[in-house]
Amino acid sequence: PEKGRLAYILCRALDARLVVEVGTSFGVSTLYLAAALRDNAALSGGERKVIGTEIEPTKAAAARANWAEAGLDAFIELREGDALVTLADLSGPIDFVLIDTWIPLALPALKLLTPRLRTGSIVMCDNVRQFAKAYQPYTDFVRDPSNGFRSMVWPGRGGTELSVWTR
Repeated sequence: PEKGRLAYILCRALDARLVVEVGTSFGVSTLYLAAALRDNAALSGGERKVIGTEIEPTKAAAARANWAEAGLDAFIELREGDALVTLADLSGPIDFVLIDTWIPLALPALKLLTPRLRTGSIVMCDNVRQFAKAYQPYTDFVRDPSNGFRSMVWPGRGGTELSVWTR
């Protein structure tokens, strides 16, 4: 819940319109993202969408049921399959990205999405402290200012990397 609230607050602060979630699983984090977009739309209008990805069909079905039960499914599009395929045709600008997926997919997914980020967008990657060695290629990339990000670890449970796209 703490990370979900953080994602909600960041999406509200950005007045996010397009959010991408890499690794939807059962769709719990998606509920926070979609709630932020619903609340943003209520204040300033416009189309708002969370585009999630999930490779496991049973998790995707459970996520859809959770969203429908919460009444937030109108704000969510789920793309089933490999994220590097399902997100390849995504257009931008993307305001916020949540990466909570299989660790080796984190950096390739970020690199795929980076050309579609708007200046000032935020990328949130979960569990980077808990799995620091496995996430090192990802964190080395976002912590190198020459790659266009400014980044820090939010010290909540597991550690969450928060990166701002500066280009």
